[in-house]
Amino acid sequence: MIGGVGIILVIACVVTGIVGSAQLNNKKAERTHVLDTTEPLAFAAQNLYAALSTADATAAAAFLSGGIESPQVRSKYQQALADAATALAAATSGSGDDETRNAVAQIAAGLPAYTGLIESARANNRQGFPVGAAYLREASALMQTSLLPNAEKLYSAKFADLTRSQADIAANPWSTIVLLLLVLVALAATSFLLFTRTNRRYNTGLVLAAIATVIALLWITIAMSLASNSIDASRTDGSTKFDHLAQARILAQQARTDETLELITRGDVGPIEKSFADHISKLREQLAAAGASADGFDTWTSGHAKQLEAYLKADYAGAVRQAIGAEPEGSTAQFGKLDSSIQGEIAHARTELRDRVDAAGSRLALSPTAILVLLGVAAVAVVAGLWPRLKEFL
Repeated sequence: MIGGVGIILVIACVVTGIVGSAQLNNKKAERTHVLDTTEPLAFAAQNLYAALSTADATAAAAFLSGGIESPQVRSKYQQALADAATALAAATSGSGDDETRNAVAQIAAGLPAYTGLIESARANNRQGFPVGAAYLREASALMQTSLLPNAEKLYSAKFADLTRSQADIAANPWSTIVLLLLVLVALAATSFLLFTRTNRRYNTGLVLAAIATVIALLWITIAMSLASNSIDASRTDGSTKFDHLAQARILAQQARTDETLELITRGDVGPIEKSFADHISKLREQLAAAGASADGFDTWTSGHAKQLEAYLKADYAGAVRQAIGAEPEGSTAQFGKLDSSIQGEIAHARTELRDRVDAAGSRLALSPTAILVLLGVAAVAVVAGLWPRLKEFL
């Protein structure tokens, strides 16, 4: 009987060691997957949305120039399209499910149509044809109703993947913990069985096996606690803040598009002004949630109020000058300051996210080997402790 019990204990120790090592290795692999794939794809999806929004806002601002836009504005528009193409290519490589593949396909199909409409608007605008404004409005409608919603779907999917990966790293390896507790219970039961058979209070081998198992349990508990703390920090200072800032940047770009489109429309600006106010309100909420500094925000919104006042007083030239002029207090400069500030905050949040996830992996670096070794020691100790007792019954 003791021989059978010993065999079961040895198998239990070996299985527990293998399962524990595998679970912890999976967490290390998930950490590598986050750093190499999941987080970069979420960042690329955010860049895609922001680049598309930037292109739309810049195209509208360029149209207001009334003819040939400045090289700086043209360059910014072209750079936004290049950034969108790069981000789309990066996001395409990680599109594994049907929904994200469909979103990518819709963007890939719609982007050439959008740029074609913008070029038609630009060509007509340079010749002074009013139809140019219609082309621009159609292009912006395509952006707002198709390209950006699909980009948002893609970003939401990638960010959900990132959140899921963080949760997987932080989750306790319950299978291993339960197996370790069962091994301890089995060791205690075997010790009691030996006591009833031999009247010895303890077996040195079983005691050493129990100590090794307890150390393994403590090792996992402490390592997972440290790793979980790092993941919690990666959420608070990294992914959560990153998401708020990404949403803030998108809202800012959309508000900037509203700001220029209402001048291109040259009609009732009430609906567009309401859209601008809604975007600004949500932008303020996202910035507050992220705890971002938002340089230029107040000056930009104050400048927009001046633009609206000039427009309502029929001072169209003054409104355009406020919207796209080169003055330091103009909307172009102040919006640029806000966008740069948000981008800087996003870069910092991304660094925090990656550093904390990397730290979580470091907390678990030795754990797979340690668990395997400790349970191997426990198995050897069981054999060493029971063999002399087994010989007594032979």
